[in-house]
Amino acid sequence: MTIRMGTKTKPLAFQILAECSISKARTSLLELPHHTVETPVFMPVGTQGTMKGILPQQLEKLDCQIILGNTYHLGTRPGPELMAKVGGLHKFMNWKRALLTDSGGFQMVSLLKLATITEEGVNFSSPFDGSPCMLTPERSIEIQNAIGADIIMQLDDVVKTTTTGPRVEEAMHRTTRWLDRCIAAHKNPETQNIFPIVQGGLDPELRQQSAKLHVERNVNGFAVGGLSGGESKDEFWRAVHLSTDILPKDKPRYLMGVGFALDLVVCCALGIDMFDCVFPTRTARFGCALVDSGQLNLKQQKYAADFAPIDKNCDCSTCQRYTRAFLHTIVKIESSACQMLTIHNLAYQMRLMRGIRGSIKEDRFPQFVQDFLDKLYPDRNFPTWVCDALSAVNVNVDRKESKDD
Repeated sequence: MTIRMGTKTKPLAFQILAECSISKARTSLLELPHHTVETPVFMPVGTQGTMKGILPQQLEKLDCQIILGNTYHLGTRPGPELMAKVGGLHKFMNWKRALLTDSGGFQMVSLLKLATITEEGVNFSSPFDGSPCMLTPERSIEIQNAIGADIIMQLDDVVKTTTTGPRVEEAMHRTTRWLDRCIAAHKNPETQNIFPIVQGGLDPELRQQSAKLHVERNVNGFAVGGLSGGESKDEFWRAVHLSTDILPKDKPRYLMGVGFALDLVVCCALGIDMFDCVFPTRTARFGCALVDSGQLNLKQQKYAADFAPIDKNCDCSTCQRYTRAFLHTIVKIESSACQMLTIHNLAYQMRLMRGIRGSIKEDRFPQFVQDFLDKLYPDRNFPTWVCDALSAVNVNVDRKESKDD
């Protein structure tokens, strides 16, 4: 679904359908080569082209529009040569909708003990056999070109969120230098979109500088990275707010690694369009189901004789067919419980995002936020950071009194 821009083909069109009259929230259509995505959107994570406990066909049935794959892991196994031979990850995993791949940069943090970072790139030791693997900006793009995702990410120099000192500034500037190398190495600009990643840690000046530098590049969208890694929620929302103030309104904004329902609602108010996280699928494997009031840990004995569905208002196949008591009985011993909870948790995330989109279209997003918070905090004792973040975009919720994190 490409659009023509003069004599060139642009593989992304972004159409804002409606904007909240109070906050920075907006709902849009993101036209990509394989699917038109409605934003704000949550993207489940399929690290190696699959999600534990759920099939691509089931994801389609849940109306999942776009999923994420991991460049480092797919580049290691099965490898870009096989990806290119089969015609890309879409065909390999039989997924007909949109795909986004990360760059492999996050592994600088998650696999730091296995990595050495230089200006050339990141030298990893394979977690499988210990063999060396150099991931440069050029190699990251080469792998992502073979994978064939609709959106591909630049390789960025990622440091742990709580890092301070000169290393943060070094990483921010290196990320911009690597961005230019990624753009130069990109072989499929008519079918794949590179998104730069705003870095700068928790330093407002560095994050502003990073965003402004990246806006100068001819790209079709932007990501906000380096957050949700241990910083306080107050630092988190301020960095998001600052970034979306600088990034252009007419292009999509993607906040990386964020998936808690509360964070999704608040960050939509701050102007974010796209999110991804392993949380809903990972917490399902621990026996937890997502509901409006938070989570249900179905391993707990109190559900042994509870014959209600996880959520009476949920239309997923799990809630339509099974009780909390049944899930409690099998959750510790049967892999099918993981599958059923995964389906429910992703259905919850999809429904949440549909609710956000609908409320923006009808210009009742602030009321949606109030209703969401009332269900999550029945005593209206909302966290201070939530109230501060929403107040920054003119959403003033009715609360009893705030509390600190």
